Amino acid sequence: MSQQDLLETANTQLDTFRSEVIASAQLLRDFTRRMELILSQDRRNLEIRDNTFSDEFSAFCRDLRKKYDESLPYWQKTRLDLKSYQAKDDYGFALAVKSFALKCKALSRITDDFTTAYDAFNRIYKNYTLSKLPVWLLTACCEDLNNLTGKLLFLARELSKKTEKGS
Repeated sequence: MSQQDLLETANTQLDTFRSEVIASAQLLRDFTRRMELILSQDRRNLEIRDNTFSDEFSAFCRDLRKKYDESLPYWQKTRLDLKSYQAKDDYGFALAVKSFALKCKALSRITDDFTTAYDAFNRIYKNYTLSKLPVWLLTACCEDLNNLTGKLLFLARELSKKTEKGS
């Protein structure tokens, strides 16, 4: 596979990964709203109507971990392959590098959005004592996502520098 093909594939995978993070952040915000409602009902000594919250949240955390674990080997291999590339004077290659850098920045913003949703959830979770939730798994996923995003941003900067020097 040529370097340009590798970058184009990485761009496509980055779009898919970004959309998964967007969906996960939205789900996490939904879980936060549900938890607020549950806590409100508990404080008022009302019957808790959302009986599926714990199971659905646990499934969400397991699914998030599974998605991350499945995507990690691809990104590790791609990062190694792209780090070893030699700068080309090809306009299409420079364009693919710029596209990759922009998509990494967009992923970074979405990751920040996910982290913000996680922080909001975590503030409310501290008052949640009705059942045990696998928040540790969510915390690990959030940290791993931030680490991967940082590595991809660094890779994008390095590729951009090499491309500028090669031109």
